[in-house]
Amino acid sequence: MTRDFLRHRAAGDFLRHRATGAVEEMDKPDCDPQLLERTYAQFPLINAAVAGWRGTYIQQLRPLLSADRTTTLLDIGCGGGDVPRRLAAWAARDGLPLRITAIDPDERAHAFAAARPAVPRLTFRRAFSSELVAEGATFDLVISNHVLHHLSAPQLHGLLADSQLLATQASVHSDIARSPLAYALFSAGTLPVFHRSFIRRDGLTSIRRSYTASELRSAVPPTWRVQPQGPFRNLLTYTAVAHGRVVSSPESARHA
Repeated sequence: MTRDFLRHRAAGDFLRHRATGAVEEMDKPDCDPQLLERTYAQFPLINAAVAGWRGTYIQQLRPLLSADRTTTLLDIGCGGGDVPRRLAAWAARDGLPLRITAIDPDERAHAFAAARPAVPRLTFRRAFSSELVAEGATFDLVISNHVLHHLSAPQLHGLLADSQLLATQASVHSDIARSPLAYALFSAGTLPVFHRSFIRRDGLTSIRRSYTASELRSAVPPTWRVQPQGPFRNLLTYTAVAHGRVVSSPESARHA
């Protein structure tokens, strides 16, 4: 265990409440660019280990993909772009045509993602979800990975409102679930591996900022469903079918 962990636990308040004032190093505009670049490069390793997108793809997304037409998907806050790349590869391997638009408002994240080798039917764009709403864009599916804990309450509600407007079938937002065990395991597990990047430091900050399942349920509208996922994750989902909002996606029709 780290000294920070022991100090906070001794104070009796470690991880009892969300550390909403904590700021991740990579979110600072003046952070070290080399460390940031290395952090983006290491995201595929850490997301493969802890983010659980293979299971989420199989259980939540693949049943909604069609073999007969192109399904469209929007990834909000895509960071270095490793998650949409994995989704594109899995769908292609399954013979399910999927067109992905991956957005991030951070110029540095967008530059890194766009500079990687191109993937068929995957487009990176620097944008906020609200910009796509203003354009009248729609997608069959909307997702995000480890975005929710970054947001203030108004920003969270804005993201969910945008998701409901943008998704014609379903939205799936995956995030970390805060717990002392998650913090201790991540602290110990990343210590010998992730050097000269922000992965370990920012990962611990992310855990401190993240929601428990009960907190997330209290923070979101009742039309959204919180599903605890192991280990130490929450899925926040919205199904347009369940709420009577199913429309034909112009983007899907165009690329069918």
